[in-house]
Amino acid sequence: MLFIGIGAFVLGLIFLVGSIAKFTPGAWGTAIGFCLAGVVLAVLSLIRLPAAAKKDEAPLSLVQKVTGIFFEPTRVFRNLRDYPLWVGAFVIMALLSTVYGYAFVKRITPERIVEHSRRQMESLGSWAPPPEAREEQLARQLEAMNSPTRLATATLSGIPFLWLIMAIAAGLSMLGMLAFGGRINFWQAFAVTVYSALPVVVVQKVLGLVILYLKDPEDLHPILNRDTTLQDNLGILFSPADHPVLFVMASFIGLTSLYGLWLRARGLHLGATRASSGAGWGVAITLWVLLLLFVVTITALFPASIS
Repeated sequence: MLFIGIGAFVLGLIFLVGSIAKFTPGAWGTAIGFCLAGVVLAVLSLIRLPAAAKKDEAPLSLVQKVTGIFFEPTRVFRNLRDYPLWVGAFVIMALLSTVYGYAFVKRITPERIVEHSRRQMESLGSWAPPPEAREEQLARQLEAMNSPTRLATATLSGIPFLWLIMAIAAGLSMLGMLAFGGRINFWQAFAVTVYSALPVVVVQKVLGLVILYLKDPEDLHPILNRDTTLQDNLGILFSPADHPVLFVMASFIGLTSLYGLWLRARGLHLGATRASSGAGWGVAITLWVLLLLFVVTITALFPASIS
């Protein structure tokens, strides 16, 4: 883990130097993200891997785990309990997210995205930047998205922040399992977090790419569809412009979201050193509710962000 953290930090430094030298202009966010993720990973590498009392089988290969998480998740999570390896699955998610993000901007067009950003800024009223600064910011945004190199660099910025979010989720899962009387190592919780999210990300990104090129770009939203074009939740019953809070709440109830919730609960139960099924469900539902409350609060404060 330490070497991976060092590698992420070095990659962040490369983006930083490239931004200063104008090889990768505007890559500050990407540089900061990789440097921060590298430092956090290096610190977390001090946490030892769990020493299982009995290893029921040899570690599954990446192919076995990636395919097995769809068809035999019980076996995969039990294997992760003894061998909490997550790098390969995370790389798959990162690649799919990067490809979708890049394709989405190209398909929707930078002009539509910037125009939507302009309307959002105007709706902020006194919170919005002055008109001159606003137009300068939008011009830089449009220039960056029209540059393939800068767009690719900006898209890569999501990778370290995705890792950091999963690290936070793993830490909360570990604390939650302890509160429910279970016992789980941080890396067990992290591996469960990654593999319980993998099927959801694969379905959303792969089907999202298919829908992205089948639908008319004018029918896609520059903000709401930036993660996926797949609409499998109750959010379709509400207009985000008229009922933003209800739209967000309903969007949490869908096939892939409930599938991910079940996988997380199952994974925490089977991937822990000691845990009951109730503990797994308790932690999974608690995290789901906390995320819902956070998103609803942000939406209530800034409803124009999804309109």
